[in-house]
Amino acid sequence: MKYEVIAKDGLAKRAHMETVHGVIETPVFMNVGTVGAIKGAVSTEDLENIGTQVELSNTYHLHVRTGDETIKKLGGLHKFMSWNRPILTDSGGFQVFSLAGLRKIKEKGVTFQSHIDGRRIFMGPEESMQIQSNLGSTIAMAFDECPPALAEREYVKPSVERTTRWLIRCKKEMDRLNSLEDTVNREQLLFGINQGAVYADIRIEHAKRIAELDLPGYAVGGLAVGESHEQMYYILDEVVPYLPSEKPVYLMGVGTPANILEAVDRGVDFFDCVYPTRNGRHAHLYTGHGKINLMNAKYELDDRPIEEGCGCPACKRYSRAYIRHLLKAKEMLGMRLCVLHNLYFYNHLMKEIRDAIDCGCYSLYKKNKLAAMSEGEE
Repeated sequence: MKYEVIAKDGLAKRAHMETVHGVIETPVFMNVGTVGAIKGAVSTEDLENIGTQVELSNTYHLHVRTGDETIKKLGGLHKFMSWNRPILTDSGGFQVFSLAGLRKIKEKGVTFQSHIDGRRIFMGPEESMQIQSNLGSTIAMAFDECPPALAEREYVKPSVERTTRWLIRCKKEMDRLNSLEDTVNREQLLFGINQGAVYADIRIEHAKRIAELDLPGYAVGGLAVGESHEQMYYILDEVVPYLPSEKPVYLMGVGTPANILEAVDRGVDFFDCVYPTRNGRHAHLYTGHGKINLMNAKYELDDRPIEEGCGCPACKRYSRAYIRHLLKAKEMLGMRLCVLHNLYFYNHLMKEIRDAIDCGCYSLYKKNKLAAMSEGEE
């Protein structure tokens, strides 16, 4: 991997990252394809056409269905989903948080009860690395525990200490797997994850510790899981300066366009979130002037595109009225067009952000963009 910061505007940074599966221009939004596909009938070709740089898939979900060993036999996740650009796989660590009612955490790892068929699954650092190695993703995330953002300090501190021990085990196992002849991607990169809920001192100490491991990249996890936006920004202000500035920084699971604009201003490179796809499937669409709900009756006779001047497949050809009709009639095409629009909006937003950093006018761009998007539905 080669990661080079090519422009800065304040703390906002514009970087060029070369990987075995192609170049990533940052800041970047990774389109979330949990099981190797974007929900909403979006194809790999669609992703290419709307400017997707990185696809993100879920380790836990691909392990329980279809199975990472099956995907390895088929040549890895890139070949399986016919995608030749970078892929990031999360570690399964978030499911330690989201499946709290179905798991038990011990030093060795976590025992899950499958949300699909109830069978018991064990996953620790080594198992997570092995699954991700079988998938052959470009970037693999370390296995961690994501404690609730507002968890008690007495819970968070030992949790973070265990996450550090798990990271060391992840690094050791990743090095071993990358040395094997039959590994799908022997250039797989490992990103460590900073945790600590909303406790700045725990976060900072953890950032210092994991920075010593000299990993290819670092993520800030455990945010957007219950805390306020102000608390999120405060933690980023506190912790990002302690992560290596010459390495990519990834804010996991975030977020809204406003969250992204604010986090870029604090030195973050990578983002992912289900919002654009989830909201699109429910007719909530992003525009430069805020979100609109296409199910509202006022769009029944609206022959304009979702957003004037938008280059997405939906806006180039179809009206709000027609897409609303499809949604009301429960035709899959309506959902698909909405998801495509929202993903295009996010990808295009990131291009605007990169351009603004390149020209040294990011602060003004952010101010104007936030003001415009706060106007709300017309």
